[in-house]
Amino acid sequence: MLKQHRKLAFWADARSRAAFEYFEDVISFDTTYNTNRYNLVCGSFVGVNHHGQSTLLGCSLMKNEEIESFKWLFQCWLHCMGENAPKGFLTDQCASMKKALEYITWNSSLIQFIKQYDNYLGSREQAERESDAADFHTVIPCATKSSIEAQFQDAYTHAKFREVQAQLRGKANCITRLKNSSLGYSVYEVGEQVSSSIFNKFVVTYNSVAAEVKCQCLLFESRGILCRHALSVLSFEQVSQVSPRYILERWSKKVKRRHTHIKSSHDEPLMEPRSKRFDQLVFRSQNICEFASESEELTAILHRAYDNVMAEMESLKAKRKGTSSLSHEDGNPLTSFKARQGFEQEDIQKIG
Repeated sequence: MLKQHRKLAFWADARSRAAFEYFEDVISFDTTYNTNRYNLVCGSFVGVNHHGQSTLLGCSLMKNEEIESFKWLFQCWLHCMGENAPKGFLTDQCASMKKALEYITWNSSLIQFIKQYDNYLGSREQAERESDAADFHTVIPCATKSSIEAQFQDAYTHAKFREVQAQLRGKANCITRLKNSSLGYSVYEVGEQVSSSIFNKFVVTYNSVAAEVKCQCLLFESRGILCRHALSVLSFEQVSQVSPRYILERWSKKVKRRHTHIKSSHDEPLMEPRSKRFDQLVFRSQNICEFASESEELTAILHRAYDNVMAEMESLKAKRKGTSSLSHEDGNPLTSFKARQGFEQEDIQKIG
């Protein structure tokens, strides 16, 4: 049945959908994995979290790689992510995802594949939680007396702070020369020594009025980290604190990201309807809670709404329980079961 009829499938759990809100800037999509005896191709949507780790933002199974298949898949994924298109989209394979799936053989069943997918979700979730805990409980010491280094130490996750430290160390290999300056706008030439006799030259501009520094190497624009050339110019200008525009929330360890409070699908029984409903409710309620937490007044409104909704649900549950008891007393449990079963089948047909 599956081999004959199933051509396209896509899924993303609640945690992945919430994570996309924070890691939507650049997404990699890859379809290099031919999964199993059904000859279905696995496509993975992969982003990068605040620790620089790969994070899975959706997965698909496709019978072919035709244009219409990709069109359906991308529209489905975009709708799932709230119609927010990523700023950048790459079609390069993710090495960590490949490693996670490499054991799946030609004879693997879809159940084995999905279990491994859930295992991968679990490993990524665990890695992120461990890194978050390390950021919270430990501190990487500064290697210099630079107040700029201390600024990034306070704000960034360990992984990104180490990248900043690497750039600060690289600053020792740079020679900075002022080319011209006018009305607070300066142009520098920074020579970076890459060998005993070779220097690579970079043009760096600095606007002291706007506190803005730009380097032609474009490291900040591509990786969100100030380069050694720009840091060398800031040191030359005796700047003690960088502008907040260069301390990105993207890499911050202080931002409360709501996806960290949502369990991934590997924590719940596979394909259980209750789990699906739970995921949907959590995904919607997170937005409401985030909005309500902005003030005491909004929080009070939400508490009252919760109380009213809870009372209504308890009343409905009690009413259904009473109706169920009456059905048993009437001696028609089979009729009741068939009617209920038929309703569920009809729903499934409509959804399908």
